[in-house]
Amino acid sequence: MSTDAIVLLKEDHKEMRRLFKAFQDAEEGPASQRQKLVDQILEALTVHTYLENEVMYPEVRRLLPDLEDDILESYEEHHVADVLCAELAAMDAGDERFNAKTTVLIENVTHHVEEEEQEWFPKVRDALGRKQLQEIGEKMIALRADAPRTPTAPKAIKKALDAVTA
Repeated sequence: MSTDAIVLLKEDHKEMRRLFKAFQDAEEGPASQRQKLVDQILEALTVHTYLENEVMYPEVRRLLPDLEDDILESYEEHHVADVLCAELAAMDAGDERFNAKTTVLIENVTHHVEEEEQEWFPKVRDALGRKQLQEIGEKMIALRADAPRTPTAPKAIKKALDAVTA
């Protein structure tokens, strides 16, 4: 398994795309199926954004100050996703806005992922060596086990509040 931070984040992105497609395919299906898929999406996003906010973004910000604007934009995109995730976590799949809110979350995250993969990751890869990306990836792997799994977990709430007050 690779410890390259970008490879690890792209693996998360791939899993999120799979979950997004599964939700879109089940949009007209039973509420219980949609609820289960959204719970999986919320967990994947909570862990992923936590690792980026706690490890990847601060490390890149420190090592590559020229990318500060990109990182600040990413923090804000995460904040929007955090708000949507918290709202979805409090909703039931039977709510008339559940599918719409999930669709907005998927659209926002898909935009963020495409921007990262097409614009930001290439800049980071060009500027940082393989060794630095592996060191960042190792920190992310070490933190993953303790990452929050739900948007309402204390560490996830702290991350969302930090985005508002930072």
